[in-house]
Amino acid sequence: MFVSQENSRFELQGHSQISAAMKDIVPNLNFVKTPAIIKVTAFAVVALSCFYLGKHYSDGYQQLSFFSTFRSPQTGSAVGVSPNVGKFSDQNLNLTAPPPNTGSPPKNSNNAPPPDVERIGIVNDEGAMTVEFEVGEFDPDSVENLGNSDGGEEKRVGSRDSTAKIEKFRVCEAGMEDYTPCLDNVEEIARLNSTERGEKYERHCPEKGKGLNCLVPVPKGYKHRIPWPASRDKVWFSNVPHTRLVEDKGGQNWISIKGDKFVFPGGGTQFIHGADQYLDQISQMVPDIAFGNHTRVVLDIGCGVASFGAFLLQRNVITLSIAPKDVHENQIQFALERGVPAMVAVFATHRLMYPSQAFDLIHCSRCRINWTRDDGILLLEVNRMLRAGGFFAWAAQPVYKHEENLQEQWKEMEDLTHRLCWELVKKEGYIAIWRKPLNNSCYHNRDTGVQPPLCDPNEDPDDVWYVGMKPCITRLPEKGYGANVTAWPARLHDLPERLQTIEMDAYISRKEIFKADSKFWHEVIDGYVHAYHWNDSNLRNVMDMRAGFGGFAAALIDFQVDCWVMNVVPVSGFNSLPVIYDRGLIGVRHDWCEPFDTYPRTYDLLHAAGLFSIEQKRCNISNIMLEMDRMLRPYGRVYIRDTVSVVNELHEIAVAMGWVSAVHDTSEGPHASWRLLRCDKRL
Repeated sequence: MFVSQENSRFELQGHSQISAAMKDIVPNLNFVKTPAIIKVTAFAVVALSCFYLGKHYSDGYQQLSFFSTFRSPQTGSAVGVSPNVGKFSDQNLNLTAPPPNTGSPPKNSNNAPPPDVERIGIVNDEGAMTVEFEVGEFDPDSVENLGNSDGGEEKRVGSRDSTAKIEKFRVCEAGMEDYTPCLDNVEEIARLNSTERGEKYERHCPEKGKGLNCLVPVPKGYKHRIPWPASRDKVWFSNVPHTRLVEDKGGQNWISIKGDKFVFPGGGTQFIHGADQYLDQISQMVPDIAFGNHTRVVLDIGCGVASFGAFLLQRNVITLSIAPKDVHENQIQFALERGVPAMVAVFATHRLMYPSQAFDLIHCSRCRINWTRDDGILLLEVNRMLRAGGFFAWAAQPVYKHEENLQEQWKEMEDLTHRLCWELVKKEGYIAIWRKPLNNSCYHNRDTGVQPPLCDPNEDPDDVWYVGMKPCITRLPEKGYGANVTAWPARLHDLPERLQTIEMDAYISRKEIFKADSKFWHEVIDGYVHAYHWNDSNLRNVMDMRAGFGGFAAALIDFQVDCWVMNVVPVSGFNSLPVIYDRGLIGVRHDWCEPFDTYPRTYDLLHAAGLFSIEQKRCNISNIMLEMDRMLRPYGRVYIRDTVSVVNELHEIAVAMGWVSAVHDTSEGPHASWRLLRCDKRL
């Protein structure tokens, strides 16, 4: 009894102690039931699930792999494309290549040594600049599939809110087939105080909110253009259905109509027997001109249908043919339809959009310009753009006719060129050729008070965007920069001396940046040529909308893609145009917040690397895309490389414009910060 009572007492005491302990523990466990811990636990579960699903599906997603950094066993061709394109001043492409998947892993994989890591970039392990880097290679199967894509399959990452869809753009009304916004602004032109100096032919862009908001229509019966080089001699009538030039210039061997085509015999007002014979005459007059060697870049003023420039191409000379949109308003349109470099431009009151010392030879054949008016300010603009030691060829009536008024004009031209220190090298027949001095010594040795004066030393001769012409002689650089370019084709890759004059960061390393940029674009174009068959793609008129040092255009020449490139240097960045011209290329300064001075349907390929992520801070990117559509020919192509968010927005705009487009990953995978947008414009 005693034992039983004692056991009962101990059991009661045990229960009491357990109950007391549980009372102490349970309150401490109540925190598990709090709303905060429930949310944290749920978030962790969801995060882990998303991570697993994301890894699972991105591993199985077929990416565009021709940018990968490992060599395909089927090919050794290399494609160089990087999301850092366009940022060549500070890019560092340190990418590591995943090992190729060869099946199941080895049994003792845990004991295998780690694979060697290949560093790829333009900064080496010590942090120094180097040009020894690789951009990457491609998988030919994936690339071939992409090249045959119709845009139906695409990769969308980080796209905008689906509720904010862009409505489809309408087609502009009939009559706007040749609309050029900044040259057809009738309202603004009507408000000009004066037009006697050609002001109405200069840029007068629409006010904000009044710009192009529709798709410029094509002419009735428009056809896929005739391929180059056949297009040099004939184009479809329906593509440029204007007969004014035939009526005015048909007798001068410029242009004629045969059936459903315009035909270009190759003549001009001063060379009715053909441009080839005319060029031979110039070469014989001044052998130092040496077309295709010493003379590589030419400006043809008042070009007509650009036969002068068209026939210089076969002599390894690239000629920028310019003319205003005047009574013969379609001459530049004919030039571009032929596949000849051309642009609408006028000698009026503002500087042309080209840098100082741009052209090795400037040519004017009956260009209807009074060079001596206003104390020679127009010829001073020619002098600014003419390279030191370059030539000016003038074929006009005052050279060879003996009427009193024409001889007076010749005397005025002789006097002005003498004061500019130009040397009259040769006058023969109806052509006179002058040469510009190599340095400033002649200018300093002129008599006191001789006009025009030298420009102020602080005057920037390369500042051209909406800058008025200056009534002064542009000084040549004291170190001879610009005068010492090497002969073609070596100058394409030689380091230009004027690289040191560009106002940009990285003064010491800019030479290495230039070399790395050239190497980078060489590998990129190598990839495009192999992946997209650019040599077989009938490309002719190409525009690089953010050209940098011109590496994109130089690489196209290296790979013998039979095209020419208009290198556009945006005003939002540093002015690299002098370097581009020193390389033997052509280009222009431009602000992409405004329309470009060209006719509709004039380019086969528009390339924009890193452009929109910069310009979106200043411009409406929908307006830029509409301008691209205006410039792009039917069947033309667009390649845009930019950040994920920008590319996805541009993709929506492209779809709204009716382009067939697709967004693709780069080798860095689906989580990289850059994408490639490829678009086709269909008729």
